[in-house]
Amino acid sequence: MKALITTIVQPLVDHPEDVAVTVKEETNKVVYHLTVHPEDVGKVIGKNGRIAKSIRTVVYAAGTDTKKRIYLDIM
Repeated sequence: MKALITTIVQPLVDHPEDVAVTVKEETNKVVYHLTVHPEDVGKVIGKNGRIAKSIRTVVYAAGTDTKKRIYLDIM
């Protein structure tokens, strides 16, 4: 899942080397924290949050085979 998130986000940003994904796993959920360069935050979120919503949709669809709920936080 980390590789999927990184693959989606790196082409969108100007500083692909600063893209980092960390995982926090709990009993009933998995939280992925996406960190990008401060100048690239707007590019990842997009106008009215459209790009962020699209990224979340892909990540949630890819994680349907697990029993845990998946969340994606953009820092």
